[in-house]
Amino acid sequence: MNVVVLRETQAGEARVALMPESVKKLIALKAAVHIERGAGLNAARTDADYQEAGAEVSSDREALLANADVLAVVNRPREEDFAQLKRGAIVVGFLRPLDEPNALLPAIDRGITTFSVELIPRITRAQAMDALSSMATVAGYKAVLIGAAHIPRMFPLLMTAAGTVPPARVLVLGAGVAGLQAIATARRLGAVVEGYDVRAAAGEQVKSLGATFLEVDLGGIKTEDAGGYAVELSDEAMDRGRALIAEHAKSADVIITTAQVPGRRAPLLVTEAAVDGMKRGSIIIDLAGATGGNCALSQADTTIDRDGVTIVAPTNLPATVPVHASQLYSRNITAFLSLLIKDGQLQLDMNDDVVGPSCVTHDGQVVNQRVAASLSATANK
Repeated sequence: MNVVVLRETQAGEARVALMPESVKKLIALKAAVHIERGAGLNAARTDADYQEAGAEVSSDREALLANADVLAVVNRPREEDFAQLKRGAIVVGFLRPLDEPNALLPAIDRGITTFSVELIPRITRAQAMDALSSMATVAGYKAVLIGAAHIPRMFPLLMTAAGTVPPARVLVLGAGVAGLQAIATARRLGAVVEGYDVRAAAGEQVKSLGATFLEVDLGGIKTEDAGGYAVELSDEAMDRGRALIAEHAKSADVIITTAQVPGRRAPLLVTEAAVDGMKRGSIIIDLAGATGGNCALSQADTTIDRDGVTIVAPTNLPATVPVHASQLYSRNITAFLSLLIKDGQLQLDMNDDVVGPSCVTHDGQVVNQRVAASLSATANK
């Protein structure tokens, strides 16, 4: 049974789906692992590292695809890659099934089984497989470093012979994994940090990291689903939150936005008026750029200057920390594959409470109801 990892082709992607230490674990499950030559170089892993771990390294991409039983990827394969996979092959990775469902039509046509790591349920049993949280951790950390490098001041409070240097002020919007990591990192660097989230329950986590929690009265409106994700709110509720954010944005040196709703456009939190009220030299790092952005002025992977306020919306920050991002993701993928591989053979149990919900396509059909609904909605437009 062949597990294949290719060199990622998406522009700017430096991660690799499996690191050598994970190769050893898959071989222990009696799987054969095949790596495309150079796949791990950007993550500081050489072909020799993979060979030492027991993998076979090849430069023949077409042969690797043709012989793959399982293709482990970071990003969704290209259409031409899907076309070269054999019927019944399995693809595991970030597939964006709710945001770009039509891109998986080639997998349906080819009878390929796809598992999207975005759909892995957030249950205790699946914590080791939670790739969304792993990558959000990296993104939240790196966002703070971008902010610290950009603003024309230092982060910590300093008492010097020349006088006192006040600390920078950081406002983090969204207290999920990325937001909490951003709060923790900014606090380590010495900033005064405020955190905002529509979920009142997130307040305790924000406070536990030494930040101030900004809470808006939403009149008891439900703000999260059963999986712990934020849900879309009414315009009135959103306007209350935007007004609070705009007021605190005036004193912020760095704003980091992290709020996203799976399968939907990112909620608008920072209006143009709020940006215009910010001081010169400040920066907004919008981590929701891939789904429209939390800031009204954000443009994906573009740096914008608005009267001295910088707005950036990087869509793939984890790729800028490829070693640790790859290590975390590789462990997530390996933990998931351990559910599919038994004694060197593939055994798919669609009744499993992790395997079933994360499966998108199987036997030429869309088996995930949310993705099927997205495809239907797209087709009816």
